Amino acid sequence: MMPNPKRNTVTLSVFVALVGCLSACAVGPDYQRPRAPLSASFKEARDWKQSEPQAVNADPSWWQHFDDPVLDRLEREVTVSSQNVLAAEAAYRLAVAEADGANAALFPTLGVTAGASRAKQLGGTANLRSTTLIGNDFTAGASASWALDIWGKLRRSLEAAQAGADAEADLLAAARLTSQAALASDYFSLRGADELQRLLDSTVTAYEKSLLITRNQYRAGTAAKSDVDQAETQLESTRAQAIAVRVTRAQLEHAIAVLLGKPPAEFALAPVDGLAEAPEIPISLPSSLLERRPDIAAAERQMAAANAQIGVAIAAFFPDLTLSAATSNSSSSFRHLLSASNNVWSFGPSLAETVIDWGARDAVVAQTRATFDSNVASYRLTVLTALQQVEDDLIAIRQLAREATVEGRAVRSAVEATKLIFNQYRAGTVAYTSVVTAQAAELTAKQSALTIHQSQLTTAVALLQALGGGWQGDAGSQASTDLSSGGP
Repeated sequence: MMPNPKRNTVTLSVFVALVGCLSACAVGPDYQRPRAPLSASFKEARDWKQSEPQAVNADPSWWQHFDDPVLDRLEREVTVSSQNVLAAEAAYRLAVAEADGANAALFPTLGVTAGASRAKQLGGTANLRSTTLIGNDFTAGASASWALDIWGKLRRSLEAAQAGADAEADLLAAARLTSQAALASDYFSLRGADELQRLLDSTVTAYEKSLLITRNQYRAGTAAKSDVDQAETQLESTRAQAIAVRVTRAQLEHAIAVLLGKPPAEFALAPVDGLAEAPEIPISLPSSLLERRPDIAAAERQMAAANAQIGVAIAAFFPDLTLSAATSNSSSSFRHLLSASNNVWSFGPSLAETVIDWGARDAVVAQTRATFDSNVASYRLTVLTALQQVEDDLIAIRQLAREATVEGRAVRSAVEATKLIFNQYRAGTVAYTSVVTAQAAELTAKQSALTIHQSQLTTAVALLQALGGGWQGDAGSQASTDLSSGGP
C-alpha cells in the first residue's frame, strides 16, 4: 500500500505540536524570594522602610562626601587597579560565558563534513593475477541534533546560570566597594598618623624648651637634678612615640600601594596639613538604601540559582528526547557528488532514560534542596549582618560626636592648666612633677581628640559602605544635621 503524504504531514504536525506543548512546562519549583527578618525601623534611626534587594544602584563616587581631592584621585585609581576587583571582574566574565553556553544548549546543533581522498587498492582477477586499482572518493554531509527541553532541564540550567552571572556582577560591585572603603579607611588612618606626627613633633619642641629652662634653673641652683631628669625622660619618651608613628604611617602607605596594585617601593603619599571633616549625615536614612548593598543582592541571586538547580535535578527523572538528522553524499567523481543517487539520509527521535540508579537522583535532589535552604539562611544572615552594621555605625557616629565635644573641652582645659602650672613652677611655687603631670595630660587629651576625629572619618566610611555606597537618592530631600558637631 502506498503511503499517504497528507496523513504523514498531519502526524508530523501533531508530533511537533505535542513537543511544543511539553516544552512549555518545566519541572521543579518556580523561584519566590524568601522573606528576610527585617524590622520596620532601625533602633538607632527612625522612618526606615523594609529592605528588598534589587539591582545595585550605589553612588559611584561616594567618597566625594569627604571633599578630599587626593582621596578622589586614589579612589578612581583603585577602581581599575585593585587585584581583588580584577579577580572579581574575571569571575563575572566567566559566569557570563557559562550563561551564554547554557543558552546555546536550547538550540539545535548543526554540523557539516567534507572530504576527498585518492587511494590505491589491490584487486583480484579470474586468473588470480592481482591488479592495481587507483580511485578517488569524495564525500559531503550535514547533520543536526536537537535536545528537546520537554521537562525544562535546559531552561532551569539557563535560569541558574543567569542568576549566577547576576550574583557575580553583584560580587564584583561588592569587591569594588570593599576596595574603595579599605582605601578610604587606610587613607584617613594615614592622615591621622600625619596629624599625630605633627602633634608629637610640636610637643617635642615644647619639651625641649622646658628642658632648657629646667637646666638653666638647675645651674642657677633653683631646681633639683631630679627636675632635669624628669624633663629629659618626658622628652625622650615623646621622641620614641614619634618614631613609632613613622612606622605606622609607612605601613599604611604600603597597604594603600597594594590596594592600588603597585609595589610599595613605587608609591609615596606626601603629607598634607589638616584632617578632613566627617560628612553631613541625614537624620533619617531610609532602609531602601540597603537595597543597594551588593552582598545582599548577590545572596538573593545565589538563592535563585540554587532554586533553579532543584528543577535540573528533578528533570533527571524524566527521559531525554533528542531529534537527530543526517545526510551524506559519496562519489568517486566530484561532478556527481551531489546527485540524488549518491545520497543517504536519516531522521528520527531517540529517548534516553535511566531505569535503576539505586537512589542517585533522589540524592541529587536532596542535595539541591539542602543547598537552597543553606542559601536562604545565608541570605537572611547577610541581611541581619547588614542591619547590624548600619546600627553599629549610626550609634558610633552619634556617640563619637558627643565624645568629640567633651574631649574638645578637655583639651582646652589641659592647655590652660599647663600654662598656669608651668608659670607657677617658674615662680617656684610648685614642683616640677606638677608640670610633667600637666604636660602629659595635655598631650593625652590632644591625642584622644585626634583619635576621635580619625574615628569619625573611618566610621563614616564604614557607614557609607554598610549602606551600599552612599546615602544619596530618596534621602536627599530629607532634613539633615551634621552629627560630627554633636547632633541628637
